[in-house]
Amino acid sequence: MMDSSRPVVIITGAARRVGAVVAETLCEAGYDLAVSYRHSRGDAEALAARCEAKRAQSCLLLPLDLSDMAGLAPFIERVVTHYGRIDALINNASSFYPTAIGATTSADWDELFSTNAKAPFFLAQAAAPHLAKTRGCILNFVDIYGQRPLSQHPVYSMAKAALAMMTMALAKDLGPAVRVNGIAPGAVLWPEVGKATGERRELIARTPSARAGEPADIARTALFLLRDAPYITGEIIRVDGGRALSI
Repeated sequence: MMDSSRPVVIITGAARRVGAVVAETLCEAGYDLAVSYRHSRGDAEALAARCEAKRAQSCLLLPLDLSDMAGLAPFIERVVTHYGRIDALINNASSFYPTAIGATTSADWDELFSTNAKAPFFLAQAAAPHLAKTRGCILNFVDIYGQRPLSQHPVYSMAKAALAMMTMALAKDLGPAVRVNGIAPGAVLWPEVGKATGERRELIARTPSARAGEPADIARTALFLLRDAPYITGEIIRVDGGRALSI
């Protein structure tokens, strides 16, 4: 066990994209990291190397399959064994794809709910006693479509709605020892498939800020909620340039 006086944050699925920017931002702010990955081992190792270049022994990588419920509590315990503490849990990992009515399978439902709602709950449950010791917090990455559904994505939208309700419910049940908040990103990074250039332009045209966001916008909000917001709990902050106003 490391004798770390630095705060420790767990971030699921943070090897790439927004999660990686959040991880590096928190590392620069003085947090030690425990980062889970599933398929992106190479990206995870590259992230760890960047963090280790900033500060030695600052990033622990652990494989994690969010559909394997039996592996969630042991994952939390491995982090505690390594660092000796947990100060924050960020449920960032997510599955996202369309589930059109008439073509959706039970396997689609299970995967989308496992990654977006079920696994975050059981990770939070396992982490809660450790977070209570450090007066820590949980941060869930929700979605503006958890409040107003995205066409052709009913199961994803429902799963994110469940995560939003979980954020509020856990804030009530785990307080005052543990704070629980959420971030609902808008158009920050486009999906890697399925969003044509014309669709992107149309979406931006309906956004009051008239532009897409940057991963750094999410990372700064995460750092604020973890470090600078001791009296905020049960809130979901939209970081969407006002996009939700015109959905």
